[in-house]
Amino acid sequence: MLDNQPRGTIVIEDMEIGMTRSLTKEITDLDIELFAQVSTDRNPVHLDDEYAMDTIFEGRIAHGMLTAGLISAVIGEQLPGHGAVYLGQSLKFLAPVRPGDLVTAEVEVLDIDYAKRRVRLDTRCLVDGKPVLKGEATVLAPSAKFD
Repeated sequence: MLDNQPRGTIVIEDMEIGMTRSLTKEITDLDIELFAQVSTDRNPVHLDDEYAMDTIFEGRIAHGMLTAGLISAVIGEQLPGHGAVYLGQSLKFLAPVRPGDLVTAEVEVLDIDYAKRRVRLDTRCLVDGKPVLKGEATVLAPSAKFD
């Protein structure tokens, strides 16, 4: 991982609209193979060069949920971080991610409900500055009042 921001926790009392966190990771062949093993999604578009060349992608691509998992990493490790509970996530896949791509996952605070400890986040992944995935997440944020 490259250019990743500090890990830990930002409690809801310290959050602000517009706050962002991100991480960047190169997607490797090993990442794709391990994700296939863990998820049991062995679609040949992810694993077989010859098969994938004859698809609309003209080559192998990473699993969409592998890319989305980087958003989960930002939420679980940075914003809000440790103690965050995922409540929901919408995703729209905009372009393929290929082995060797550097993916930047970004999370931005859109709305904060302090009373319910709920935070709405804009979520996106970029390759070479171009969006490959976008969505929104709702999370239950940790609170300093419950330490």
